[in-house]
Formats: sequence, structure tokens, C-alpha cells
Amino acid sequence: MTEETITLCTIDEIPPNSSKGFTVGKHTIFIVNSAGQFHAYLNRCPHLGIRLEWQPDQFLDNDARLIQCATHGALFLIETGLCIAGPCAGQRLTKLACHLTNQQLCVTLPSSPA
Repeated sequence: MTEETITLCTIDEIPPNSSKGFTVGKHTIFIVNSAGQFHAYLNRCPHLGIRLEWQPDQFLDNDARLIQCATHGALFLIETGLCIAGPCAGQRLTKLACHLTNQQLCVTLPSSPA
């Protein structure tokens, strides 16, 4: 299969310094709005392969400065997905292409294996 670009929501649905999760087919993804800059990732911790959030749409630490895995506390940079603390330090979240079209957030999903 090929990559697919989908529209997820309007930018107003994810306020600044917050995050929101989505399930699209077999993909679970999340978007972070970091002061008006949007970043999209697969919702999968590189350490255990599990979802990151501890409750719906809660992907950030208390200061909303880092992405945090609820299971083991790994911390990831919002801009790059690089793990800077925890058992998967040096590994990265899978970043997805994200762009705006008419105030809508669009994300390119990865190709599915045949």
C-alpha cells in the first residue's frame, strides 16, 4: 500500500501547549500543539511498543514541555521525538508529516505492509 494523507481536525480542537490522540484505521497517532507549531507522531513508545498516554489526550508532562510515556516516564522532545530520559534514551518516536490546509490539520500515515 502507499502512504495516505488524511484530515484529522481543525487547529482549534488542539489548544496551544496541549495534545490530542486519534485512531485512524489500525493507526493510533497523536498531535502536539507546541505554541502554535503542530507535531504528529505514532502513539507507540520505542521501549515497549505500547501507547504513551495515561488517559485520553494526555501525552505531555506537567509543564507541557515534553512528551511523556505514562508507563515508565520516558521523556521525548516535542519537536523531534528524541527520547532524552528513560529506558529508551537516544531512541525516537515515529514522526509523521503534518501540515495545515484551510485551518485543518492533515497527517500522512505510514504505508501498511502488504
